[in-house]
Amino acid sequence: MFLLSISIGFLAAIYSTRRPRRNVYLLNFACFKPGKDTMVSKELFLQLCNDSEYFTPESVGFLKKILERSGLGERTYGSTALMQIPIIKTMTEARNETETVMFGAIDEVLGKTGVKPGDIGILVVNSSLFNPSPSLAATIVNHYKLRQSVVTYNLGGMGCSAGIISIDLAKQLLQVHGDSYALVVSTENLTYNWYKGNNRAMLVTNCLFRVGGAAVLLSNRSSDRCHSKYELVRTLRTHTGADDRSHSCVYQQEDETNEVGVLLSKDLMVVAGEALKANITALGPSVLPVSEQLLFLATLFLRKALKTKIVKPYVPNFKLAFEHFCIHAGGRSVLDELEKSLGLLPMQMEPSRMTLYRFGNTSSSSVWYEMAYLEAKGRMKKRDRVWQIGFGSGFKCNSCVWRALKQIDPTVEINPWMDEIDEYPVEVHLK
Repeated sequence: MFLLSISIGFLAAIYSTRRPRRNVYLLNFACFKPGKDTMVSKELFLQLCNDSEYFTPESVGFLKKILERSGLGERTYGSTALMQIPIIKTMTEARNETETVMFGAIDEVLGKTGVKPGDIGILVVNSSLFNPSPSLAATIVNHYKLRQSVVTYNLGGMGCSAGIISIDLAKQLLQVHGDSYALVVSTENLTYNWYKGNNRAMLVTNCLFRVGGAAVLLSNRSSDRCHSKYELVRTLRTHTGADDRSHSCVYQQEDETNEVGVLLSKDLMVVAGEALKANITALGPSVLPVSEQLLFLATLFLRKALKTKIVKPYVPNFKLAFEHFCIHAGGRSVLDELEKSLGLLPMQMEPSRMTLYRFGNTSSSSVWYEMAYLEAKGRMKKRDRVWQIGFGSGFKCNSCVWRALKQIDPTVEINPWMDEIDEYPVEVHLK
């Protein structure tokens, strides 16, 4: 009997490690589009900064310089509370901003899919810098009256890459909870995190970040495959936070006058490059053709064997692995560096650059505005592969790979680009 119990336990352990993984499908997603009354041109942004009591003339001049080089356009969206003189930086206004974004995106994705709130079994919410109590996840549970057994997670402090982390977490949960829907909500809050000081390294975020958010509905039900848009192929997370420079390159802290803000260090681009290298090195074997893998390994062997830098590192051609690229629209300099590092073409960078231009840096949700751009352009074909890349404080570089299950018809799509997609792409002029 004892031996039988051990045998059963052993076989159960083997089964648990070898059981088939459940496929994860993306039924649909929605990106929030704020109202025109919150649209912020560069001129209005600078006027509001100049009229406020917080910034010196030198700081306003610096903000203007950053804004002109940022890659942002004239129709991004700001927070209503920050468009007042004086600004209203309160918990109430911060909640109003985030709830408007979250509920708007969730209402749309539920409307698109026909899924009822009571059918949602998993909820993952990410907001890096605004984490009130009760949590944002609890707020959604209350607003939509989700069932008592819903599994909820609220991710905070994980930066602009947290949207992909949320997808990865939802994927893991869908392996455990069968026959389930998972709702992923990604957003960030401007109202509560507006920096009111004059430290230049902390003023940059005021220029780049704008209001936005996304809701994504996932399923592990095999019956949902036929009416889903995408199948999740791969997620990969790379964390370089063990290195002090990486850990501190995006850091929330007080400035010299005790004003709280997020400091962006001069090491940021170098750190991001190193994190990207580590991420693609791990991702490559699972997505690249064998020929590209052999070239990469051969070059690596020569560099090690000859102990020389004459042989340059081989950068795999990821254009052979993916038809589309959705790179977090963190800023123009980040996109420039990624375009160069990955050897991408202007058209492949177009979704990221146009998202930055039209909506600004919406943090973790930016990759979904980019996916929506591709759909609105009618570029998403059946079996196309999409690579979403996110960067965030910590420092993290995360990847998410999707495969299109159908050709996306833009004439029946509802997303923030649809009523203006013919205006893009535009040429972005930098001063």
